[in-house]
Amino acid sequence: MYVDLGNALDAEPRLTREALERLDERVADAHDRIDRLRDEGAHGYASLNLPETVDPAAIRRAVARFDDPAAVLTVGIGGSALGAATLTEALGTDLDAYVLDNVDPTHVAALLDTLPLSDTVVHVVSRSGTTAETLSNFLVVREAMADAGVDWTERTLVTTGPSGNLRDLAARHDLPVLDVPAGSPGRFSVLSTVALPVAALAGHDIEALLDGARAEADRLTGSLFEAPAYAYGATCYALERRGAGVNAMMPYAESLESFAEWFAQLWAESLGKDAVGQTPARALGATDQHSQLQLYRAGPRDKLVTLVRPRERPDVSIPETDFDGLDYLGGGSLGDLLEAEFRATEASLAASDCPNVRIEVDRIDERGVGELLYGMEAACTLYGELAGVETFTQPAVEWSKRAARGLLGGGDVDADDAVPEKRRLVID
Repeated sequence: MYVDLGNALDAEPRLTREALERLDERVADAHDRIDRLRDEGAHGYASLNLPETVDPAAIRRAVARFDDPAAVLTVGIGGSALGAATLTEALGTDLDAYVLDNVDPTHVAALLDTLPLSDTVVHVVSRSGTTAETLSNFLVVREAMADAGVDWTERTLVTTGPSGNLRDLAARHDLPVLDVPAGSPGRFSVLSTVALPVAALAGHDIEALLDGARAEADRLTGSLFEAPAYAYGATCYALERRGAGVNAMMPYAESLESFAEWFAQLWAESLGKDAVGQTPARALGATDQHSQLQLYRAGPRDKLVTLVRPRERPDVSIPETDFDGLDYLGGGSLGDLLEAEFRATEASLAASDCPNVRIEVDRIDERGVGELLYGMEAACTLYGELAGVETFTQPAVEWSKRAARGLLGGGDVDADDAVPEKRRLVID
């Protein structure tokens, strides 16, 4: 992974090279703490050890019973689903890969109506085995399979914690089951049993994914000027402290659109605490040059734009044309056009003093995706250290879960206690 900070310096908000050099002393201390807590296997920090601790052979054994499926359906929510979506979209596959991570009944019903249920593998993921959205969707999927005459026990793979409903279900029906990695919150678990089984089912080289992550881990040192992941995390932190409270993640590759969504959860849930943290915004180049760039360039000076792209990619030629004024396109390629769009956006942001960072990988392949995902996790971890927040907790999310259970009559929370009467100002 390569990180270019040039356009993040001397923009507005203003960050100088000298300020980064001063911050680098704190980066060294943060790196020492991260290293120590990784060695101890501390909660959250253990996630950065996954390239070494995950067992690819166990994943391959778990998926081996499913012979050449037509589709795979991940049933999970948040980090239990976004990682799988990111991998399958980034790497592409002949296998139709779907995710059920919401409980919108219209969407769920429509998806189940289109799935070839007899030839679909269902991967249900929940550490606790009690996640309301995940278990509800799984019960609906299981019933749909039964109604279609499909033996759901022959089509289901479980990834869960050491105990709970899903662990008991797997034992009762002799389902293949994988362990959710200990000490890794869902949003940091993409390089594990949570997401890698779908990549394995799709025929991707999961060892190469882990090799890419391992290579990025090996580049972590005590200086942001030597470690691309730390360079990005430290720059994001420094700019946020100076007023860049929004981070627009804008990959220039259609296959990385889900990556931007995965990044949004990683950044928001990890860093949004104690009245600090950057708000992630999702964009896609070149599409959102025509929808969001106006705001980034000419709106409030509260944004960092992160531009992500591969250095190499397949290309498609543009045929010669006699369209008036478009002769300059003929004989070129879509890759040439996207490159021009990327450079124009980068220059446009720089010209308007909007800080932007360029992140590149060699290719969007298993190794490159492994580097990118691990790099963002390490960047997020460093940011959390510098900001002094509990990176690996999500208390606001837990409050919402308890409130929802109370409204549904579950748990030990009354609805009236969980959700007080709402203030209203209704305009009819």
